Amino acid sequence: MEYRPRYTQPFTLEEARLLDVPIISEEITRLQNSVAHLQRTQDELQDALSTSPGDTDLTQAFEENEVVIGSQKERITILRMVLVEKGLPMGPHYDVQPHMARDRPNTSVPAPGPVQPNGVQLRDAREQASISTSSNGLSDGDEDDGVYL
Repeated sequence: MEYRPRYTQPFTLEEARLLDVPIISEEITRLQNSVAHLQRTQDELQDALSTSPGDTDLTQAFEENEVVIGSQKERITILRMVLVEKGLPMGPHYDVQPHMARDRPNTSVPAPGPVQPNGVQLRDAREQASISTSSNGLSDGDEDDGVYL
């Protein structure tokens, strides 16, 4: 099966196929957690934009987050495809999580720490925060985080 991602990704479908199931599962959980946080941020930005509709910084941040969210959801989809190919049944645990309202408590699983089996590295939240610019110019660094092959 060939897959052409819409967004630039840090790995290809072929490279993802080389990952072990636990690594894929951990990366999906990390990405789901990140998307949930970004979506809450989007709610806050949207509220701020409703009170300051002409604020270019808020508008730019909102638009950049939309790209990052789309890219991370696409990564989850790629990793889910690999799990299906490996014969794992898909359940709601591996789904791209629906948007959670801000007023609901955060029940997501925390992101895993660094893992380096077979040369694969997953970055944790401390490392994510230290990245200031991604390869496509986004300031939050989420485009460069995740599985490195």
